[in-house]
Amino acid sequence: VEKPTVTGIDKRVERSVEAVLTETYRLLTEGGIGGVSVEEISRRSGVAKTTIYRHWPSRSALLLDACSKLGASRPIPDSGSFEADMATLVRDLAADLRGAQWASILPSIVDAAERDPELARVQAALHEALMSPFVAVTDRAQRRGEISSDRPPKEVVASLVGPLFYRRWFSKEPVDDEFVTRLINAVAGGQ
Repeated sequence: VEKPTVTGIDKRVERSVEAVLTETYRLLTEGGIGGVSVEEISRRSGVAKTTIYRHWPSRSALLLDACSKLGASRPIPDSGSFEADMATLVRDLAADLRGAQWASILPSIVDAAERDPELARVQAALHEALMSPFVAVTDRAQRRGEISSDRPPKEVVASLVGPLFYRRWFSKEPVDDEFVTRLINAVAGGQ
């Protein structure tokens, strides 16, 4: 018989939870939110549906848990320069949009959030996690007087990241280093 871990959770339970979250994430990357069902998660993970529902009362609760790591916040740079710090964040986001699995999942989350209040909370949490470093850098630069404070930080951030998302999901133009450099220069110069 396996002993509970230091956190008090049985190792078998930990393995089951991990298997369920792993398969949920895989299904999300394969087919978006529409491709995720508890039945398929159960089949792929080998964890009974009753066990899944014991840990997550609904599909939305499971999706919320599985998506909670998608927008994991990265460290907030603090070089003392708005342009340098923002360049770091924008380049990292552009790289994620080019290659991270969450970049293929996010559109289905945004779509589902329009119709499902629980998934709207998932989307809001992801948005907050993704954008908080940008807002912090902008706010800090405004407080230092490095950039104008006539626009709210979130509006400045939207000017920077909006074009990245537009290119990735709408125009399908590359989110390459040249574009990122032009974008940073344009926004930093406009401050």
